[in-house]
Amino acid sequence: MLVVQKYGGTSVRDVQRIQNVARRAIEYKKRGMDVIVVVSAMSGETDRLLNLAHDIAKFPDLREVDVLISTGEQVTSALLAITLLEMGHKAISLLADQIRIVSDSNYGFARIASVEEQAIRAKLTEGNIIIVPGFQGVDEGGNITTLGRGGSDTTAVALAAGLKADVCEIYTDVDGVYTTDPNICEKARRLDKISYDEMLEMASLGAKVLQIRSVELAQKYNVPILVKSSLVEGEGTLVCKEETVMMEKVVISGITYNKNEAKITVNRVPDQPGIASKIFTALSDANIVVDMIVQNVSHDGFNDITFTVLKADAKKAFKITDELGTSMGAKVAIDEDMAKVSIVGLGMRSHSGVASKMFTVLSAEGINIELISTSEIKISCVIESKYGELAVRALHNNFGLDAEDVAEET
Repeated sequence: MLVVQKYGGTSVRDVQRIQNVARRAIEYKKRGMDVIVVVSAMSGETDRLLNLAHDIAKFPDLREVDVLISTGEQVTSALLAITLLEMGHKAISLLADQIRIVSDSNYGFARIASVEEQAIRAKLTEGNIIIVPGFQGVDEGGNITTLGRGGSDTTAVALAAGLKADVCEIYTDVDGVYTTDPNICEKARRLDKISYDEMLEMASLGAKVLQIRSVELAQKYNVPILVKSSLVEGEGTLVCKEETVMMEKVVISGITYNKNEAKITVNRVPDQPGIASKIFTALSDANIVVDMIVQNVSHDGFNDITFTVLKADAKKAFKITDELGTSMGAKVAIDEDMAKVSIVGLGMRSHSGVASKMFTVLSAEGINIELISTSEIKISCVIESKYGELAVRALHNNFGLDAEDVAEET
């Protein structure tokens, strides 16, 4: 049996926690398993390195930034290998160019193209626990690349897929995937299982347990992911293929909340072909991700277009849109005090009235809905940010996700 384990920054933030990781890896090895451990940089290290680069240059060279920040994971890898060797177990750290985790050359946001198996399988055959620095690859020219924030999750899943591991375990500072953020709703409960589709929706809507690219990769290659805590024992949450029993059991699996939303409205846009394209092409060219879009019905040859962006991009998006709007005779307004609340669940495919219930719950709390977006398994509402946490708790309770509600049913 082959298991790939990934440990995040808080799980390896000091020598004591690295020793805990080593003991866990040894425990699996003693059970007769082959073990590959993927590690992040120690907590805060990547930011420290980035700050050093920006102390020197306002826009440091991206290739050199990747060379710099990749060292954080390499340090952790070497320290874990040293720890395992000191504990009397065979171990070796292998860098991306030694394994050949091949990526494209998009520095800072590279995508993995392939994982070569020969080197890592040879070291496993020799009885080693393999340690791999996460978050990085190597392009065809031999240059170090990094995969973007959360990229160590993607490294782990890519290795699990390439080597056909039995499971990929992601260790974090939480003990699984919850129905909602426990910091907002104390009655949130840990899920035993969740489908890839549900996890993708929750990750895209603000849940920070797993990096979305890692879930996409796991779904593509059918890699089961077990999310667990490295700090406390527990069963964790299994992210896996959709199961009929899951769909029949619950309508809603989780509720997400993102308070980093801004709303931009372009009023009285000429109702002509190509106007929307002009606006959203300009935003795309500026690398601004647009989330929800609503266009009103045309009146007197004009309509209104409303869309949302991340709050961090709001001022930049407003400037671009305002310049375009002025040239069209339109007026642009912005509201940076918005939040998005979403309900997610496979059961929505086979149950009617879910949207109606969501809107009724929010209405009962006096919460006005600004924008609505849906997919087959999710409904999202943009509301004033001051009502965000209230909305999460109300929806969690009314859709029967509170811990005591589940206890009463069982």
